[in-house]
Amino acid sequence: MDLRKLKKLIDLVEESGIAELEITEGEEKVRIVRVGSGGREVVVLSPSPQGASPPAVQAAAALAPAPAPEEKAPAPEGHIVKAPMVGTFYRSGSPGAKPFVEVGDAVKAGQPICIIEAMKLMNEIEADKDGVIKAIMVENGQPVEYGEPLMMIA
Repeated sequence: MDLRKLKKLIDLVEESGIAELEITEGEEKVRIVRVGSGGREVVVLSPSPQGASPPAVQAAAALAPAPAPEEKAPAPEGHIVKAPMVGTFYRSGSPGAKPFVEVGDAVKAGQPICIIEAMKLMNEIEADKDGVIKAIMVENGQPVEYGEPLMMIA
């Protein structure tokens, strides 16, 4: 795996806030773990048939210097609407249709905000409080897990 891919994976971990990411590509395996509150990433390569090169690990870790705590933007505050089931997230009722909501839209409790398809059933997910959509945290057509944040209402 080349350093550009490693840098991209490290950036993904940094931006998403996930604690750990493991990717297997052929016989190569990369595991990126966020350690501590400083936001520092550690890259671990498992040995490939040719052998993992320690300088590659050091170089990849050097590509992602730990940001100072004061550089982190405060997380926006609001109510998180979480996925009530496992399925596929859709922002609109049908392909090509206008999304139920956009960032900045005012919503009322009970108003449909998205759909989760589970076992060929389309389940409308409703806002559980009044407010304004501050963030949509899942891309259209992406799989979601139970309890995964979908949207933020403030």
